[in-house]
Amino acid sequence: MKLGEKNDQTATRRDVIAGLTLGLSAAAIVGATARAETAQEIARNMESIHHEVNFKVSPQRLYAALTDAKEFQKVVLLSGAVKTGMVKAPQPAQISAVPGGEFAVFGGYITGRQIELVPNVRIVQAWRTGAWDPGTYSIARFALAPQGTGTLLTFDHTGFPKGEAEHLAQGWKSNYWQPLDKLLS
Repeated sequence: MKLGEKNDQTATRRDVIAGLTLGLSAAAIVGATARAETAQEIARNMESIHHEVNFKVSPQRLYAALTDAKEFQKVVLLSGAVKTGMVKAPQPAQISAVPGGEFAVFGGYITGRQIELVPNVRIVQAWRTGAWDPGTYSIARFALAPQGTGTLLTFDHTGFPKGEAEHLAQGWKSNYWQPLDKLLS
C-alpha cells in the first residue's frame, strides 16, 4: 500500500465512534429489558403482621408456654378457636423442642417446623394453616425481651398468602395473646 492510500481494514475515528455508540445503545436496551423483567418478578405488596404484647411473666415462663406441648394445649383450650367451635375436639398439641422439629396445634389445623429456638429469647417457625395450598408456609417470629418484671413479646408474621392479614392478625390475638394472658395471669 502506498502512502496516502486508505486500507479498507483500518478503522477511522468515525467508524470507532459509530461502533461504540451502537454497542452502548445495545447494552442500554438489554439493561433496560433486564431491569423491566426483574421489576416484574418482585412483588411489592407484601402484607405482614407486627404485634407487641406485654405479659406479666418472665421470658422463661412465656417461652415454656409457647414451646411445651402440655402448656400450649392449655392455651388452645382457652382460645377463641375452641370457643367458636372452629376446633371441636382438639387433639393434644404436639410441639418439638428442637430446631427442625415439627409442631401441630389447634387439632392439627396449625402446623409447621421450628426453624430457630433460642431458649427464653426467640422462636422462629415455618407456620401454616390447614386452609392454605399444600407447600405454602409463612414465617412467624416471636422475640422475648425482659421488661421490668414481665416480658415484651415482639411478634412478626410474614410470607402468608395475600388477603390473609386481617384474619391472621385477629387470630393471633384471640387464639394466642388473649389465652396466653389468661393462662399466665
